[in-house]
Amino acid sequence: MFRSSLSLIAMAVSCASMANEANQSESKIDDIEQIIVSGSRVFESIDEVPASITVITQKQIEDHLKVNPELQSLLAQIVPGLAPDTGSSSNTGQGLRGRAPLVMIDGVPQSTPLRNGSLGIRTLDASAIARIEVIKGATSIYGNGASGGIINYITKQAQADGQVEGEVSLSSRFSAIKLAESGGARISAAINGRADKFSYLATVGYEENGVQRDAEGDILGLQYGLSDAVTENYFTKLGYDFDEDKQLQFSYNYYSSQQKTDLGDVFGNINSGEKSYAQHVAPELQKKGKPQGPAGNENITLKYTDYAVFTNTQLTLDAYMQDIENIFFFSPNLANPEAGFTGGQSVIVSEKQGARATFNTALDFDNVATTLIYGIDALNDVTSQPMVDGRIWVPEMDMQSLAGYLQTKWVIADDLVLKAGVRQESIDIEVEDYTTLKLCRSADQCSVPMSVKGDTINYDAATFNFAIKYNGYEQFSPFASYSQGSDVSDIGRLLRTATVKDIGLIQTDASITDNYEVGFNSQLENLRFEFALFKSTSELGTSSVFNEKTGVYEPVRAPQRIWGYEALVDYKLSKTLDLRATYSFVEGKNTANNTYLGGRQIAPPKFTASLNWQSNDALSMALNWLYVGDRKRFEMNDKGQYVADQGPIDSYNVLSASASYQLTDSFNAYMGIENLLNNDYYSARAQAYAYGGYNVKGLGRTITLGVKYSF
Repeated sequence: MFRSSLSLIAMAVSCASMANEANQSESKIDDIEQIIVSGSRVFESIDEVPASITVITQKQIEDHLKVNPELQSLLAQIVPGLAPDTGSSSNTGQGLRGRAPLVMIDGVPQSTPLRNGSLGIRTLDASAIARIEVIKGATSIYGNGASGGIINYITKQAQADGQVEGEVSLSSRFSAIKLAESGGARISAAINGRADKFSYLATVGYEENGVQRDAEGDILGLQYGLSDAVTENYFTKLGYDFDEDKQLQFSYNYYSSQQKTDLGDVFGNINSGEKSYAQHVAPELQKKGKPQGPAGNENITLKYTDYAVFTNTQLTLDAYMQDIENIFFFSPNLANPEAGFTGGQSVIVSEKQGARATFNTALDFDNVATTLIYGIDALNDVTSQPMVDGRIWVPEMDMQSLAGYLQTKWVIADDLVLKAGVRQESIDIEVEDYTTLKLCRSADQCSVPMSVKGDTINYDAATFNFAIKYNGYEQFSPFASYSQGSDVSDIGRLLRTATVKDIGLIQTDASITDNYEVGFNSQLENLRFEFALFKSTSELGTSSVFNEKTGVYEPVRAPQRIWGYEALVDYKLSKTLDLRATYSFVEGKNTANNTYLGGRQIAPPKFTASLNWQSNDALSMALNWLYVGDRKRFEMNDKGQYVADQGPIDSYNVLSASASYQLTDSFNAYMGIENLLNNDYYSARAQAYAYGGYNVKGLGRTITLGVKYSF
């Protein structure tokens, strides 16, 4: 019913022919770029945050949609330290500074850290997002799962005052190499307004992909593929202002993206240099099982804000519920011939219920502005990974978490910023008795089922952070920070490969990540420069090793050290021409045996550049360049093969272009070309992963044409 209502709204908006477009002023855009919320759970100037932060504005989001609608691609192009785009529905291998980020919508976690399926980035359509805030480096300010940092999608707010605003965008995307079956269609619509004390906003996004083709015109492989994917997103936000200090807000998000195809895979092999691709096949050879992808994930959030609950104190209370069902592809490696299973298909099921109370107190002393942020977080997360056929791969994990925190900030003489904070977290994870699955890669290569006695696993951890920044000179504003994160991520991966009979004997200990960072910002007239050095260490990182006897990739807990650096240059060449460039390098080792970490965690060097030209109020054009460098840290095994995530990565380039033209006050036409030069390449993940089916080539030259109507 809700989705039907929003569809009617979209139709009404598309038929409207009223008022002219209400454009945001440049001052509003500038204000957005100077605000950050996710780092300390409170609004503050980005210049007062002593850490590496990337804020992606609504304009940057809209510009990238002209080329590619995927948030993975947008983040990879703009965020230094984030691994290159995977070109698929999965963000496995797309870490942030070599570790997993916590993905959130308005501060509500979207990732499933108890069994991390690496699908968190694709949880919201870009048309609902006002900006994206990326905080890099381990943090515990939002709890479990942020060993690499935070990616926070900040959704749009109602902007109209006493009137209705809206827009509709229609576009088509297709291969320029081989048009057949590649045409797709996308519609997104938004409407918002205010009526006295009541505000409302609703967005809808619907997209049907055609087949996606590589530079040779072949259909990309289907494993986590986007060919023939149908994506739906329905988002609404309702608000009520009791008075100027007290507000109540309700939001709902529905997201589904599933691949519904009659194609079949032709699997290649990384070691022989043969790519995996898809083609039309007989029904018995088509992709088996249910459509892969999120099967209607839902989020509900209720937030109450009192800006003056006490003297100089703001209170925010929020409660949220989440229902996630992420279906994975059918895999013959999940077979058990004795039980009649030729393969299997798993699904991560996660239900979260949480409540948070956040207080923000501002105090002014002589020449010192002090902010105290403190509160309590409570969360119940029930996650499992059953098979579609009824078998249980990862048993149900029932996590109860309660945490208290205090974050402080002192701004001394307007120039010196000091921050310090602590979070005390108590986590209980209950797991019932279970039996691991017998899985067979071949008739003589099977894992051994293990009956495991369940228990309640307890974690108590205090994590700390401290940072300093000096803003006395625009030309050189240095900072240094130390932060910790407590992480029990992907415990489900440990449980499903248990080789002992008692859960207490599985190495499920939490990992404390220590993150160190130094850097500076510089503003020299039309040039802005940012640079940061970082290092993170953990005593119990998790990587994988292939057991040739059982055919199972088993987790390995060992100390890890990850290090690197990032740089950003933003230069206004003229009144109409802007240049932005980034470079990031990250490397990591298992320090127990001094071996390099694989491609699941460590990405190759990455360079990006964007050239934006705004000739007048009507015409704008942009060029985007992505360069991914080499990373060759591993040798073949004694069978002459690369295994796990240890394949060699060769460099590649991807150049994209876009243009838009304001036809009238209400109509805008645009086009984008991805992989303008039609480079024939494998993504970094496709080269690093020796797992079957991942060696899929990158997207060939692809064109987007669209029009947007605003009122």
